[in-house]
Amino acid sequence: MAKSQGRLSTEVGGLALAHPLMNGSGVLGSTRQQIGTMCSWGLAAVVTKTITQYPRSVSRPPNILYLRELGALINSLGLPNPGVERIGELVEEGRRCGLPVIVSVGGSSVEEYVRVASAADEAGADAVELNLSCPTTPGYGLDAASSPQLVYRIVREVSAVVRAPVIAKLGVSLRVGLLELAGKALEGGARALTLINSVEALAVDPENLRIALSSSSMGYSGTPILYIGLRAVYEVFREYGAEVIGCGGISSWRDAASYVLAGARALQVATALMLSRNPKAFVEELLKGLSSWLESRGFRSLRDAVGYIHRV
Repeated sequence: MAKSQGRLSTEVGGLALAHPLMNGSGVLGSTRQQIGTMCSWGLAAVVTKTITQYPRSVSRPPNILYLRELGALINSLGLPNPGVERIGELVEEGRRCGLPVIVSVGGSSVEEYVRVASAADEAGADAVELNLSCPTTPGYGLDAASSPQLVYRIVREVSAVVRAPVIAKLGVSLRVGLLELAGKALEGGARALTLINSVEALAVDPENLRIALSSSSMGYSGTPILYIGLRAVYEVFREYGAEVIGCGGISSWRDAASYVLAGARALQVATALMLSRNPKAFVEELLKGLSSWLESRGFRSLRDAVGYIHRV
């Protein structure tokens, strides 16, 4: 077991991890109890819910559509979170569990990103992940970072005031090219990139002649976006050789291995954990399969496999 754990060890954005798997922001992570629950799943690090300066309530229902037959969901939850004042207890709980804590930071302005990231840094967060691509909340994320230059400014100003590594979470947008956004985030000082966020989508209720959820701002996540996420990681790694956390549609060791081969040093899982009846068993099975795959293909470590398809 110890040998397989060593084979899976990795480093991304200055964080040394026992293995590559962490949760994606959006899976619990807004209370001390939820952080403790995620720690019990066997993850290598925990990521909080996206935190904004002031608390935000969940959008009125219906706000989520479970598509279990697809291993997917569509949500318009609206970034519910407890606000900046609760960051300290979230970080403290992760530390109590012995895991690195990445605080996901949201904002509707450059100044809000800086304030929340600074609070996370002061609380002892091991890294801050700037949510620059949330499609479910007008005025935040995707809207706030609607141009490469704004992405650059947000990342640069946050990087200038925090000691913790800065990770930029980007998504596929109908408005701006991902490669350009990634380049500006790296230029601004991002140590790593998380690719991708949920994808902009729209669910319609034709029987009632209306939009299916309470808001038209929706994010589509889960198994169907796997190949979009893989393409994003592949293109960004090929262009910049960046340190990447792969995210989007991972539900098995095969998906995890595919992300690693495309260029991901670490992985985030969200929807599969949300849909799983036993998240701890899911994590164990995925890591077991990933370790066995590395051994069977002759890789001494996960690091040896990162970006391998770019070298053949």
